[in-house]
Amino acid sequence: MRSEKSNKQKITKGFFYFLLALLVVISFIPFYMMIVNATRSNSDILKEGFTLIPGTAIADNYNVLLEYMNLWRGFLNSLIVAVAVTVLSSYFSALTAFGFAIYKFKGSNFLFVMILVLMMVPGQLGLIGFYDIMRTFNLLDSYVPLIVPSIASTFTVFFLRQFLSSVLHSSLIEAARIDGAGEFKIFHKIGIPMMMPAISTMAIFAFIGSWNNYILPLVVLFSPEKYTLPVMMGALRGSQVAQNLGAMYLGIAISVVPIMIAFVFLSKYIISSISAGAVKE
Repeated sequence: MRSEKSNKQKITKGFFYFLLALLVVISFIPFYMMIVNATRSNSDILKEGFTLIPGTAIADNYNVLLEYMNLWRGFLNSLIVAVAVTVLSSYFSALTAFGFAIYKFKGSNFLFVMILVLMMVPGQLGLIGFYDIMRTFNLLDSYVPLIVPSIASTFTVFFLRQFLSSVLHSSLIEAARIDGAGEFKIFHKIGIPMMMPAISTMAIFAFIGSWNNYILPLVVLFSPEKYTLPVMMGALRGSQVAQNLGAMYLGIAISVVPIMIAFVFLSKYIISSISAGAVKE
């Protein structure tokens, strides 16, 4: 009887593993097609269509891409903005969420409700007003409008606050205060380690969102040397390189690399122990 139950469990587990492996393959196919097409010439893509065999035109596609855009300058610009946004959004959102979760003060519930309300308002609705404010302060054609507003990330604050409320006990904070720890020390030594899985999750989304951001850089940046990579790729649609599908695929493939690296680097923190802050010294 026990052996039959064990066999059923093995069959069920094997079935789910098969489904997961199938989903991985299905998800990887578009990415692999992009890489393969980045190595093929435009004529091969138009004539042969889909294939799993890489081509030999990657060098030619790369030269065509560099001829019409400063690829690595845009790559560096996007990296600077995305890293700054990720760091600022993660730290200050964690600090705000820690305050809402730990401190009870007059008006705290009202402020948190306001955060929820602002979270429901699409950012595009305030684009014109935001542009006027940046023009008033003479901050257009700079990275300040792309980086500084990321400090006030309403969804990240909401997510981190809910996470912290579920894992952090007030007795741990009181014990730290009795030991003479200051509020900022408690935040850095207890709050951040305990929030690290949630912070890492939000950091991935913040990096991806900032890296792929197209509308705001297009509106506030005017100098071509300051363009981020998505804006440069968008500008290619009106050039001759748009007729070379291999070069376009190569540019898209290069732009995806930092996102994959960020996910690989931060994903290990997501599965880390949520009680790390209780034991970390």
